[in-house]
Amino acid sequence: MKRLDRVALSKARLRHFAQLHQKKFRDSEELFLAEGLRTVREICMNLPDEEMLVALLVRDDETEATRFAEAYKGKLFSVTEKESAQLSGTSTPQGIFGVFRQQRQDEPEAAEKPGRSLIVALDDLQDPGNVGTILRTAVWFGADAMICSVGTADRYNPKVIRSCAGSIFALRHYGVGQLHQELRRLQTLGYSIVCSSLEGKDFREFAAWPEKVVLVIGNEANGVSELVKALADLLVRIPHAGAQAKVDSLNASVSAAILMERLVLG
Repeated sequence: MKRLDRVALSKARLRHFAQLHQKKFRDSEELFLAEGLRTVREICMNLPDEEMLVALLVRDDETEATRFAEAYKGKLFSVTEKESAQLSGTSTPQGIFGVFRQQRQDEPEAAEKPGRSLIVALDDLQDPGNVGTILRTAVWFGADAMICSVGTADRYNPKVIRSCAGSIFALRHYGVGQLHQELRRLQTLGYSIVCSSLEGKDFREFAAWPEKVVLVIGNEANGVSELVKALADLLVRIPHAGAQAKVDSLNASVSAAILMERLVLG
């Protein structure tokens, strides 16, 4: 196997990068860690700027990862099996890691976008897997941005990065301290607030949707907060089959996917 022009990772850098599993350290350094060839490769494909990649860490026995990493020779470091275990967030380290800068915290360009627009807002979603899956689904359906309340799982949590399968840079996303205030601001720009709610109307009753929509997905247990629900222009419900539902609700990421499909393609 061809050995790339890379240097061994120093102990200081190893400690520094391993600390990115902690939210407070990710926030202070404005960095995050990604693991696995598929995830790292897709993030690199969607880099808004080459400087967003800080380092690639590749285990020597990773043949496919080594071939991929040839394009990033200036930022390559070699890691041992033991170092991979220290960096990994899983029980079976995959042998390639990427250290990236976090997306800049600007307001979404979508706010002034002419024509049709979809923004997804997450109201205190707790499960990192749901956050990552919704982010990737939003990319698939062409959303312009994703907004996260302060109580939503950290977008740079390793589980979010794995769940969105590397699409973290494919969509503009940002956090806010008061989600209802941001939604009110977007309403002044012509957006209609559509909340997923069991109290809403069956989505089949809507013949057409507003041109600009913010779709709000609520907390897994409690749904959309009352402050946000009070702002809603539309409350929508996904119908179930049969005379009576056999479960009390859908998974948040499944609900988000169904509603995004309806808003964009319906």
